[in-house]
Amino acid sequence: MKTVIDQLGRSVSFAFPPKRIISLVPSQTELLAWLALDEEVVGITRFCTHPAAWFSSKKRVGGTKQLRFSAVEDLHPELIIGNREENDQEQIERLSARYPVWLSDIYTLSDAQDMILRLGEVCNRSEQAKALTEEISRVFGEIVQPRPVSAAYLIWREPYMVAAANTFIDDMMRRAGFTNVFGDQQRYPALTAAELASAAPEVVLLSSEPYPFTGKHVSEIQAVCRHARVLLVDGAAFSWYGSRLLSSAAYLQSCYHAATRYKTTQ
Repeated sequence: MKTVIDQLGRSVSFAFPPKRIISLVPSQTELLAWLALDEEVVGITRFCTHPAAWFSSKKRVGGTKQLRFSAVEDLHPELIIGNREENDQEQIERLSARYPVWLSDIYTLSDAQDMILRLGEVCNRSEQAKALTEEISRVFGEIVQPRPVSAAYLIWREPYMVAAANTFIDDMMRRAGFTNVFGDQQRYPALTAAELASAAPEVVLLSSEPYPFTGKHVSEIQAVCRHARVLLVDGAAFSWYGSRLLSSAAYLQSCYHAATRYKTTQ
């Protein structure tokens, strides 16, 4: 048996190394695949679409917030890996009564790297995890922004919702070179079109997830923020906090360049 402390400060005891793992978070599932835990991971959620080979072959235990407990039970997990924000607290508590459940709690890039190192220890992949965090530090260290650009990051429509302070997205925005115009608010506030317009962002970033903004929404937001540049962005690059970070740094830089390449429409 091994006992560790997760990112919520909870003590978690489990058979080490764990041979039957269920992952309840898409970005952490992708990380576990990067750590070569193909045999150990026996269950994922229906939102864990990466890697594609896992999505097509692993048993699915429901959604991140709508788990099927019978499916979990059938897999006889030795360890369940989740996240405070992405999973439902009541369901996590129910799982914790029967199984070891390790939870992450991530707001910044440093939190994400800490999570990677901790899961490396938990899953007997410490060396690989350390190498990954070092490479993430390198690629993010190469991001250069000439000047901050004010931006709003939309995650939902009807009502409009944005990523504000105390979120991982906010930290990614800052690292990309964007100043969050809703940085004085917390988490994911809902707002009206008038409030969005009043914030006067130079750039509006429309995320591909959780709401799937597409090209047809660009003109809608452009009508609200007439002087802003409106961009569709890959939500995973701004919100996934596992091995996806290796490619996120370059993508974030490209978003900044796209936002500043042209003058906004007057």
